[in-house]
Amino acid sequence: MSDTFITIIAIGLAAVLMFVFPLMTISDRTDDVAQLTVETATTEFVDNIRSTGKITKAKYDEYIETITSTGNTYDVEIEIQVKDENLGKKVSQAQNDKTGENGYYSIFKGQIEPVLEKDGEYKCKEGYIVSVSAKNTNQTISQQLKNFFYTVTGNEAYTIAAQHAGIVTTNGK
Repeated sequence: MSDTFITIIAIGLAAVLMFVFPLMTISDRTDDVAQLTVETATTEFVDNIRSTGKITKAKYDEYIETITSTGNTYDVEIEIQVKDENLGKKVSQAQNDKTGENGYYSIFKGQIEPVLEKDGEYKCKEGYIVSVSAKNTNQTISQQLKNFFYTVTGNEAYTIAAQHAGIVTTNGK
């Protein structure tokens, strides 16, 4: 009886070692590749905005297509901080071009997308600050396996995320 029990445990352990651990390793590597893809695409998208001074519908669609080609769904956030050119002068010596005295207000993706749909591009001016972040909204196979075996991550956790920001260096034309 004890030999049969030990044999069953050995078969179960062998199955786990032969199938589950390689599957977990491969799914972790797939997440690593997706992470690298999203980081690279986000950096290239922001750097393109910084150097051209505009967000075009074609480049935005290309960015979304690139990150979704990883097989995941993403929540993409875009924020443009616009330098307020009409600052109220609080003191007689305040100057708008001095560091530390510039005021910014934010424009978000919900305000940018309608302009992209209508005009095909959103123009930025030199000095705007562009920030783009993306994080996955679905559970990857790696997350599902970890939840099953370890209960490490929760259902709301994301494993693939990227963020990049920079100052626009040229006026959009």
